[in-house]
Amino acid sequence: MNRTDSKSETAHGLEAVLLANRAKLIGFLIARGAGDGAEDVFQELWVQIAGTHAGPVANPLPYLFRAANNLMLDRYRSARAAKLREKAWGEQDSGTVHPSVERSLISREDLERADAAINELGDRAATAFRKFRIDGMSQRDIAALLGVSLSTVEADLRKVYAALAALKGQIDE
Repeated sequence: MNRTDSKSETAHGLEAVLLANRAKLIGFLIARGAGDGAEDVFQELWVQIAGTHAGPVANPLPYLFRAANNLMLDRYRSARAAKLREKAWGEQDSGTVHPSVERSLISREDLERADAAINELGDRAATAFRKFRIDGMSQRDIAALLGVSLSTVEADLRKVYAALAALKGQIDE
């Protein structure tokens, strides 16, 4: 007896119908294009059914087939959207236009100004900002590294953001 069989002995209602018709539902999912993902969709359906406390369903098997189909549609839409998003990003990258020499110089000057504005706030604030935004460290880890409280790190980050916002306002003028 496998795990599914032992579970179906204790399952009730819609979950019992789901488990009793496992092979049919997986076959349906494979026929709908799930392929190797049919088991995953079935498991997702099972989790959804087990997690809900719905009342009795008049026609449980058609209900389950419809729910399985809806999960397949959700997965298809999600995969399609991800594919379109990747394609759009890829197209933007393939047509990258290099900035002019003038634009490069202006950008470097802006970067130097931003770096100077950050450094003016002190080593602790500059380190906290770079560890958080560039290295991806958590604020809690930065606090431990610098030997300060979490609220101090948060205050330092607010100071840096305010300085950068002010600099952006100057650059935009």
